[in-house]
Amino acid sequence: MAEHVKPYNKEENKKGQVSKMFDNIAPYYDFLNRFLTLGIDTIWRKKAINELKPLDPKRILDVATGTGDVAIEMTKRLNPEEIIGLDISKEMLEIGKKKISKRNLSDIIQMEVGDSENLRFENNTFDAITVSFGVRNFENLEKGISEMNRVLKKDGKLIVLEFSKPTIFPFKQLFNFYFKYILPLVGRLTSKDKRAYSYLYESVQAFPEGNEFIKVLEKTGFKSNTCKRLSLGICSIYTGTK
Repeated sequence: MAEHVKPYNKEENKKGQVSKMFDNIAPYYDFLNRFLTLGIDTIWRKKAINELKPLDPKRILDVATGTGDVAIEMTKRLNPEEIIGLDISKEMLEIGKKKISKRNLSDIIQMEVGDSENLRFENNTFDAITVSFGVRNFENLEKGISEMNRVLKKDGKLIVLEFSKPTIFPFKQLFNFYFKYILPLVGRLTSKDKRAYSYLYESVQAFPEGNEFIKVLEKTGFKSNTCKRLSLGICSIYTGTK
C-alpha cells in the first residue's frame, strides 16, 4: 500500500518525511513538473477542474495544493468565491503565495499549512474538494478521504487527480523505463534531492489505482464514483459525490 512507501525510508512517520521532501524540492517543483511531463500536467489539471463546472462550486478546498497551480486555474475556469489551498509543506505554500499575489488573487485564494487527515474545518463546509497528485502521499489514505467527505456539503463533489499505471504494450514498458530511471535521474540532478523522484515512482506503483481506489471512495461514504483515464493511462481523474 502507498501508506507504507516513504520518501527516505527512515523510522520517522511518512507525513513528516513527505513534508521534508517537498520543502527540499519546492524551488524546483514547478519547473520539473512542466519539464518532466512535457507540459501535459497542465492539461490534466484543466480536465480535472472541468469536472466541477456543472456544480458551479463557490467554496472550494484544494488539498495538497503545493504551489497553488490548481487553485489558480480554478479561478479561470470556475466562478469561486473562496478557495482554501492546504498543504503540509511550508516552502511550497510560500512559493504559491507569491504566485497568487502576483496574479492579484489573494482575495479569493487563501493558502495555509494543514494536515489532510485532520482537517480543521467543520462538517459540511465546502461545495467541492480537489486533490491533485496528493492522495498517494497520505499516511492513512482512508482517514484522509473520510475527512474530506466529512467537510464536504451534501451533494458536494470530490475530484482526485492522480498518477496511474499504463497497461498498453509497448507504451507501458517505455513509460515504466522513463518513470523508473530517467525521471529520477533528472529530478535528482536538478532538485539535489536524491530520493524525491525515486519515491514518486515507488508511491505510484504502490497506490491502489482504478477500481481499488473506487472501493476506497465507496468505503468512505462517496457515491456515483467514476474513474477516467488520461494519456493512455499515465494519469486518472476520480470523481465522487457525498
